[in-house]
Amino acid sequence: MTSDAAIRVMDLQKSFKDVDVLRGVDFDVAPGSIFALLGSNGAGKTTVVRILSTLLKQDAGSAAVSGFDVATQPQKVRESISLTGQFAAVDEILSGRENLVLVARLRHLKDPGAIADDLLARFALTEAGGRRVATYSGGMRRRLDIAMSLIGNPDVIFLDEPTTGLDPQARLEVWQTVRELASRGTTVLLTTQYLDEAEQLADQIAILHQGRIIVNGTLAELKQLLPPAKVEYIEKQPSLEEVFLAIVGEGDESVSEDTAGAARTTRKERS
Repeated sequence: MTSDAAIRVMDLQKSFKDVDVLRGVDFDVAPGSIFALLGSNGAGKTTVVRILSTLLKQDAGSAAVSGFDVATQPQKVRESISLTGQFAAVDEILSGRENLVLVARLRHLKDPGAIADDLLARFALTEAGGRRVATYSGGMRRRLDIAMSLIGNPDVIFLDEPTTGLDPQARLEVWQTVRELASRGTTVLLTTQYLDEAEQLADQIAILHQGRIIVNGTLAELKQLLPPAKVEYIEKQPSLEEVFLAIVGEGDESVSEDTAGAARTTRKERS
């Protein structure tokens, strides 16, 4: 753990009745980086985000965002973060600009109109700013949603599966937006089920499985967990998907026999 981490999580635990969702989660996120939290449905990704954004209390362990403890300093945490959920939280009756102005006024910021115009330009939505959001494409809605999250210049932004349900072009638009956020110094914690998304965006990748972080490192470090594949004179590096299946599939009874067989075949080909 580094003392200057934008996000620090230590031994985080959470149960719902008799189901242990988080069983001792540890990780930290460097300022201005993109951290991808991967995991299957039900792995606990959204639970981690809800705890870090003060929407849910942990049972044990500790977590801090921007140096503020989520349990004892929740208001300070809320002032330094923004959360974008799995579905765009925009008002379809209002125009894009009106949505931005509304949020700026709710945050009691000066000159909400100027803030809205600046964000519309930053997210390439100026021409569509006067149109009702109901006419926007999926990618435009998600860009507007992220733009609304940035009002107030939060240090940390949580993106919980931001490209769920989007078409390929819209996904690329969101990817570019996330890259721009990090380039401006915003720390991004991204949860996703799309392994190629993590490959494209993340500086650091952690895999959450059965309530614990089982792997945490850069893409290059994760690829080194498997031997390089060789076909005649061509060396093929393992993809993140192969790494994920090889790690999570081992000993997981929920993985189908076909998937496990495919993983075993892949490992044999590498030997």
